[in-house]
Amino acid sequence: MEYDELIAQGLTTPFEGWDFGVFQGRMTEKALPWDYGELVRERLPYTGSLLDLGTGGGEFLAALGPLPARTAATEGYAPNVPVARKRLEPLGVEVVEVGDDDRLPLTDASFELIVSRHESYDPAELRRVLKPGGTFITQQVGGQDLADVNRVLGAPAHEYTEWNLAAAVEELTEAGFEISWQTETLVESTFLDVGALVLFLRITPWHVPDFDVIRYGDRLRALHDQMRTGHPLTTTAHRFALTAQIPT
Repeated sequence: MEYDELIAQGLTTPFEGWDFGVFQGRMTEKALPWDYGELVRERLPYTGSLLDLGTGGGEFLAALGPLPARTAATEGYAPNVPVARKRLEPLGVEVVEVGDDDRLPLTDASFELIVSRHESYDPAELRRVLKPGGTFITQQVGGQDLADVNRVLGAPAHEYTEWNLAAAVEELTEAGFEISWQTETLVESTFLDVGALVLFLRITPWHVPDFDVIRYGDRLRALHDQMRTGHPLTTTAHRFALTAQIPT
């Protein structure tokens, strides 16, 4: 495809929920050395209540089943809320729309397990909503994630560059959690065409907050020319994960 066609595609391709299937064949990421889904699944048979933070369109949660008797999910991106409700409510899952301050409109000590994949959280709120002895499992995007994208575009670095495993462990420990497992890694991630990069930056506006295809047009065109010669944009994804408990 030519440059203008790829840019238009990146700006208009529909994206619903949090389903990255649209990037198949256009963006690749090497597998993580752990499986977040398995971390959650292995605890479900012993869990009577589950809360999924930032469920997106409910894709991950719906695939877990069978779910605990009481399962709820939060979502802060308004267009995703009806998508999640359509998918999850038939499964008996309550979907709660939340604001952007990590406050949870849920009662104290109401869940045995809270999970969060790539969603922000407030440790104090987690502790309030978890039952005594409850567990929190999270996989997070670290502050060094895809830093080469910003570099290649000449964009400012992330505002959250200090967000990493050590910072998360410190915050949760200060809030009274006990960390039982933790890990962190960097894995290769590749964009194969400039349209995929534009789509990615469109749906992750925090990555390059002032992103605009006109403002960054010269860099995007140079990147497109590079990709056409068989040199994709290879960068590094930053991920970490942990499991934490509230003491009984």
